[in-house]
Amino acid sequence: MKMSKLFVQTMREFPSDAEVVSHKMLARAGYIRKLTSGVYNYLPLMWRVLKKVENIVRDEMDKAGAQELLMPFVQPKELWVESGRWEAYGKELMRLKDRHNREMCLGPTHEEIITAIARDGLKSYKQLPVNLYQIQSKFRDEVRPRFGLLRGREFIMKDAYSFSTSQEELEAEYKNMWQAYTNIFNRCGLATKAVQSDSGAIGGNVSHEFMVITDTDAGENDVFYCDDCDYAANSNHAISTLPDAVTDGKEYFQKAEIVDTPNTHSIEELSAFLNIPSTLILKSLIYIIDKKPVMALIRADKQIEETKLLNAIGGVEIRIATSPEIEELMTENGFNAIPGFIGPKGFKNLTIVADNTVKDLKNFVVGINQNDVHYVGANLEDLDISELKYFDLRLVEAGEYCPQCGKPLKVTRGIEVGNIFQLGTKYSKPMNAVYLDADGKAKPYIMGCYGIGISRTAAAAVEAHHDDWGIKWPLAIAPYHVIVVPVSTKDEQQMSVAEKMYKELLANGVEAVLDDRDERPGVKFKDADLIGFPYRITVGKTIAEGNVEFVTRATGEKITIKPEDAVNAVIDAVKKIK
Repeated sequence: MKMSKLFVQTMREFPSDAEVVSHKMLARAGYIRKLTSGVYNYLPLMWRVLKKVENIVRDEMDKAGAQELLMPFVQPKELWVESGRWEAYGKELMRLKDRHNREMCLGPTHEEIITAIARDGLKSYKQLPVNLYQIQSKFRDEVRPRFGLLRGREFIMKDAYSFSTSQEELEAEYKNMWQAYTNIFNRCGLATKAVQSDSGAIGGNVSHEFMVITDTDAGENDVFYCDDCDYAANSNHAISTLPDAVTDGKEYFQKAEIVDTPNTHSIEELSAFLNIPSTLILKSLIYIIDKKPVMALIRADKQIEETKLLNAIGGVEIRIATSPEIEELMTENGFNAIPGFIGPKGFKNLTIVADNTVKDLKNFVVGINQNDVHYVGANLEDLDISELKYFDLRLVEAGEYCPQCGKPLKVTRGIEVGNIFQLGTKYSKPMNAVYLDADGKAKPYIMGCYGIGISRTAAAAVEAHHDDWGIKWPLAIAPYHVIVVPVSTKDEQQMSVAEKMYKELLANGVEAVLDDRDERPGVKFKDADLIGFPYRITVGKTIAEGNVEFVTRATGEKITIKPEDAVNAVIDAVKKIK
């Protein structure tokens, strides 16, 4: 490809709405253009990257025994009703009607469709196990699209689904996909960590996310991990063992009583006023889950992890209650207290749940729904809660102890690029998707689900491989392998050598670009670095001595070598990734 013909327009500045490195770099280097909120045009450079990621995924999935198909992007309501997800999925499901007033949706995922396909085509245990996959566009109506391709509304995804006759078969395929994913991300130049995760709207009891560990702002989730064993988990799934609560060995309260605590609106203020550690305070928080108020109790030195709370309630949407909503709830129950003085005592018809840290609290401090006072020396039996269920609702913190080996946990940021789920019969049972076993009995498939974000993987590669000058694409997924840059297009010798090298590279299967533009050398070099060509061969004045400059983008190494040696170096590097 000649640079003069390549459809790419680089920008002098980063776009104003770009928040993370991958969004900034991909937009500025001419890979993507925003169409509307969370929706992007993939321009020629980006499309080449995406096709390479897709081909790596296809190769490894095929090697793992999976079979590719393609399912519709638009899906009928009826199948989603069968699975029970039409209402449960939430507002991210983009619903629409056709001209005949039939309700449909834009597919955010394809569990319902693939289950229906299996139901019609897999009738006998002799046909199982089977793994079917597709690479398809998806649409999720994110409330706040951000981070460019990392959290868009429309995106490209590989999703695979396995159908087995037993849990043992499912676990074997789960392991098979784990290895395939490891191979895929290694080939894409990404170091990933498989972490335990929440299954979310997909469902299932066991799931893992493959996370690219990054120190950039694009990391979506905290990943807690242990250096001494293999434990790693997303923040919404992580558990830990807590150190003993700090009480200084003192008996703070001799009796249970109500005491004045004026202007103590925060845990810090209350702790300082009473001269007690926050571990002796019971915190009461009001959330709105599926439009209904829920009170969550937790030891005051710890935080609620909202996904855990949502799962404990069995809800779809969660948010912290607003001041007017809290005021309305208080009025309904005959109280007038403001946040800071709220507690569980005396509420009627309110769902109240507690974190496991509450179980062992003794002689603690809690709000009693009266302003400027607290109940001290309280115990759970004093609060008259009719039914209190305990769950792990706590957000883990670095330094707490690993649940497997007891060593301190560490935390880092990660970008999810893949996930695997053990679905079990979550979809096969409600959709009556069954096969006949060896005894002729109908049984539901035992299912698994395995997703890879194709566009997310490409963006994550930019987050992991860049510098201040631009992208450093891993060779296997770079849009082109090398750019040949003649310093002056008016110099006949430079152009002659450059064109000869360019043609030789193409003849040997190397994807090369010749920068034939009549531009200043600085402009050419900046564009080459910004776009992220893995190798650059510069033909300048040193060609008079028979040499060219050979630059490796990943390391920044520059060497002066013969033109034929530069060509051979790129050819050899490309052979290794094929």
